[in-house]
Amino acid sequence: MGALVVALTVVGVLVACSASVPSTGPTARPSAGVSSTPKPMSGDGVLRIGTLIPTSGTFAFLGPAQAAAVAVAVAEINATGGVNGKPVELLPRDSGDASTTTAEASLADLVANKADVVIGPSSSVLAQRLIPALVAARVAMISPAATFPGLTIADDGGLFLRTIPTYGDQGWALAKTLTAQSGQKVALVYTDDDLGNAIVPTLAAGLAAGKGSLFAEPVPASSTDFAPIIAAVVAGKPDAVVLATAYSSLDLTRALITGLVGAGFGGAKLWLTTQNTGDYSQALPAGSLTGVNGIIEGARADDAFIARLKAVTPQLGSYRYAPEAYDATIMAALAAVVARDDAGPAIAAALPAVSRGGIKCTTFAECLEVIAAGDAIDYDGIAGPLNFTAAGDPTPAFYGLYTFNAQNTFDYVNGIVAGGGK
Repeated sequence: MGALVVALTVVGVLVACSASVPSTGPTARPSAGVSSTPKPMSGDGVLRIGTLIPTSGTFAFLGPAQAAAVAVAVAEINATGGVNGKPVELLPRDSGDASTTTAEASLADLVANKADVVIGPSSSVLAQRLIPALVAARVAMISPAATFPGLTIADDGGLFLRTIPTYGDQGWALAKTLTAQSGQKVALVYTDDDLGNAIVPTLAAGLAAGKGSLFAEPVPASSTDFAPIIAAVVAGKPDAVVLATAYSSLDLTRALITGLVGAGFGGAKLWLTTQNTGDYSQALPAGSLTGVNGIIEGARADDAFIARLKAVTPQLGSYRYAPEAYDATIMAALAAVVARDDAGPAIAAALPAVSRGGIKCTTFAECLEVIAAGDAIDYDGIAGPLNFTAAGDPTPAFYGLYTFNAQNTFDYVNGIVAGGGK
């Protein structure tokens, strides 16, 4: 299979072509800020924050930390006097998983109970399914965990945002890490689907900016013979190989890992991506991944934040997406303060304004002081800078960098903030 050679010229073509396609994507959010002549409030004066967090189904293990994070945030908001003079109300609901309609029933219940903004869901599939209903109900939604690139162009009426970066943006973080040594030549082996294709332009542009280069080998969805792909990687003589497949496609991922390691691209030469950095202790022989690198989007909770979470839920053992859920809640409340309105559309419209361009603040109370002084704010949270784009994606964002051990599980090394070409 011939390699798809990716260079800056190709990225330029991709950008030019996309500019000529009529937009059917997200509604741009107007600028919002503190105004001396505010518009009449369209909400009822009470900010109600609902959650769609999994407490049942496949991903229920992710729910407790997110639920605790939202509860911590709401308690801190109310300790400062609430939003626009009234306490915030919290309405927790179960999202279930994609095999059920629990999420739809829960969202309908939240709408009936006058929720203004929803934190969740954790699933990209559920987010896609719920967007039409939230648009009809004029409720804002902020997901702390949905990463699929298609959500960026969803017809969401400007109401859907996320505090976790879109899948393709990891290309900026990988490039920033790989070009720490200038001139790196990188091979990308990726599935030829929406996820795989999303990483190509960002990784190519990021490497080129760091004086590196990329050649890419797409893996057709129906492929079962990976020998030509491995041969093409060997022929390209890269300094490093990035494997962008899904952990859920375990047979494909395992075959490609085995082939690449056998061809001499194991250890520190191999990078797994955010969808396939996982536990391979049962899937591969011990030692297969020793020294291999991995990347996962999302901030790592520090000890101080963990202590705050455990004050709510003492038995917590996992903290994934908790920083993103906490920041989503704080930012929703700040947006309601800035807009002087608790209605969902007003909150969604104000969220970009609270995320960038003003005086930096890192807590709800600190940001209130800036707003009270008549200044615009730039909230930087536990999860990172979280500067929202017009499409509702955060950039730059935090990524954890990991190294696999002899048991084929991975250990945290450090983190990196990257995105938007930086």
